[in-house]
Amino acid sequence: MEIKDILKQFKIKGDVISVAPLGHGHINDTRLVTTDREKYTFQRINTDVFKNPEELMENLVAVTEYLKANYPNDKTINYVKTLDGKNYLTCDSGCYRLSVYIDEVISLDNARSADDFYESAVTFGNFQRKLSGFPADTLHETIKDFHNTAWRLQNLKTAVRKDVCGRLKNVLKEVDFCLARAGKIETGVTLPLRVTHNDTKLNNVLLDEKTGKGACVIDLDTVMPGLSINDFGDSIRFGASTAKEDERDLDKVHFSLELFEAYTRGYFDGVGDALTEQEIDLLPHGAVMMTYECGMRFLTDYLEGDTYFKTQYADHNLVRAHTQFKLVYEMEQSYDKMREIVNKYRK
Repeated sequence: MEIKDILKQFKIKGDVISVAPLGHGHINDTRLVTTDREKYTFQRINTDVFKNPEELMENLVAVTEYLKANYPNDKTINYVKTLDGKNYLTCDSGCYRLSVYIDEVISLDNARSADDFYESAVTFGNFQRKLSGFPADTLHETIKDFHNTAWRLQNLKTAVRKDVCGRLKNVLKEVDFCLARAGKIETGVTLPLRVTHNDTKLNNVLLDEKTGKGACVIDLDTVMPGLSINDFGDSIRFGASTAKEDERDLDKVHFSLELFEAYTRGYFDGVGDALTEQEIDLLPHGAVMMTYECGMRFLTDYLEGDTYFKTQYADHNLVRAHTQFKLVYEMEQSYDKMREIVNKYRK
């Protein structure tokens, strides 16, 4: 079925003028749809990753409706229903959803300054605080064990053992790097289950294009029950790097304490007093663990033949893994300073 035919199954306003690629996401295919009355974000849901789109959309709608009901003046995602009243459409060519395009905003892959990272932190902190009253246990686990670092390590070990693509010989040092840190995974404490975003990259926050202020959190596919330290940590691993996630030149890749401090300050300004003391104490741990986990995921996908993340060349996932491991190493060297910064801004 053609895209324009699919769009006719949704309650859109006006006639379609254009459909163009939008964003650089690893998982879903995204288009900007422009009609003579409105703009929309149109996505083909990757059902290889999100195997139950009904539960996925139930999560997204529940969270966004909660935010709209309790914070009606804030920007959030508005999903467009199909002609028969559903939140997504399934047809022969795939599974699709549509939302109103949020205009006059920008998305950044890398912070232009510490102020950008600060604003993303305020926005994610606000997201955590505003949803602190939402019953996390009512959400579906759309990707089982998504941020279960111990499980990710077992997946890596399995990929190493099977070596289905014969790539193990290329990554022996990288595998040793992961295995050497296996004993640092557990926090040793039980933390509250919260509504978490689970993919808190800088480019999943929209900033007002005029003021630079945080406007809205997007890409809510992985919103589900989780730990606050994972959300904080994933932001740090992506945004406190001095280079892109797939930078080949590792001399350009460094963990920035300046950006870490900017984010920590903004996060506390947004989250307020919503976190427990234990959660706050473990924020640096979350940063190291999420970076370590992401590196393992890239490495595992490389060993398995690049079946999960979109790649543009043969060793793309390996390049991504290298940047993460470089950041892990530098975070470990800076861990005491990270704790000092957290203690400086905690409420």
